[in-house]
Amino acid sequence: MPKFKLYTLISIICMMSVVFYSFVGFSQSPQPSVRLISPTPESQIIPFEAEASTPQSPVKLALQAVDAEGKALENAKLHLEIFTPPHNPWFTTDFPIVEGTKLLDIETIAPQGQLELQQILPIRGNYQFKVNVTPVVANAFKPIAQTLTLTVKENWVKYRNFAILAVVLLIVGLAGGWVIGGSQAIAPTEIAPERVRLLLSGAIVVAIASLLFVNISAEVAQSESSTHAHHHDHHASKSAVETDSDGIARQQSLQAQLLGDTSATVGKPAALQVKVIDEKTNQPVQDVILNIKTTMLEDGWVNFAYQAIPDTTGKFAWEQGFFDGAPHKLEVEIAPKPNASRQFTPFKVQRDIEVEGVAPPLSVRFISLAYMTAFVIAGLLVGLRLRGNSLTSVS
Repeated sequence: MPKFKLYTLISIICMMSVVFYSFVGFSQSPQPSVRLISPTPESQIIPFEAEASTPQSPVKLALQAVDAEGKALENAKLHLEIFTPPHNPWFTTDFPIVEGTKLLDIETIAPQGQLELQQILPIRGNYQFKVNVTPVVANAFKPIAQTLTLTVKENWVKYRNFAILAVVLLIVGLAGGWVIGGSQAIAPTEIAPERVRLLLSGAIVVAIASLLFVNISAEVAQSESSTHAHHHDHHASKSAVETDSDGIARQQSLQAQLLGDTSATVGKPAALQVKVIDEKTNQPVQDVILNIKTTMLEDGWVNFAYQAIPDTTGKFAWEQGFFDGAPHKLEVEIAPKPNASRQFTPFKVQRDIEVEGVAPPLSVRFISLAYMTAFVIAGLLVGLRLRGNSLTSVS
């Protein structure tokens, strides 16, 4: 009997071991996944620079859904959401309003399991790409839900400019500390030497002027963006001869219409949509290619670009976030598929989108001013210490 129990125990242990190692092996085996591909190395991707002197191009990105063997999943529906890096009040970016917001929301059919697009990445930090992949044909493969990360490093020029500013402020504080720390005669009716009083008065004037400049410049920039928006709206009405006031363009019995939001606000995604129908039959058109592009009118740089195909209703919809408070142009070129029975000359439908700028929060402005003041104070303390040591050694 004891031997029988021993054999039984050994058998149970062996069976449990087999089940355990089988489970571990299964969990460690390759699973279907989504890959984030970019022709540009991650080390060379930098955020958008508002005052750049050279043209800036959007980053080319590609998402590839693959099975356990690394082969592309065919006839897949990809839903992509891109989120900007989270908000950090102590180390803000050039566009603090868009921190932690949705930059893009797009869903499309991918016959070869791949989604390619071009997108400007406005700020530094870790971008999140939330991807959901489902089969067009039910049960063709197991759905995939995955979050990918793309790190965008700050432009080294920003660090150089910051270092130059810090050195200048330290020198100003150092010079002030050296002047204040010197032995100076005080008149009976004065509370401080004349040079000290002049220095402190100048420092107060500079601080007030800096604060006013930071606040007023933000308000002026916001009002100027609105003025430019109205100007470009007037200009676009003359140049966009192919599109009527309803956002409709027609050619060879095809009608393309832009729907959705006509204006947007920085930090909030705008819902956009394009629809193509056959005017003769009033039926949706699917055998076309939609070349979508949004361009900032003032400087002409491309914000977003994507080649899409309409769904069964002849529509393609997406949500897009804008980070610059300036008018943008939404442009969609409708072209026939190479193997389509209906061939026609490609034509465009376009519409201007007025984007309302949002001034940075007051807390962000005060934090920036506090950093500049801290450098001046640090230099002032060092100057006082050096001046005191020099006087002590002389005496």
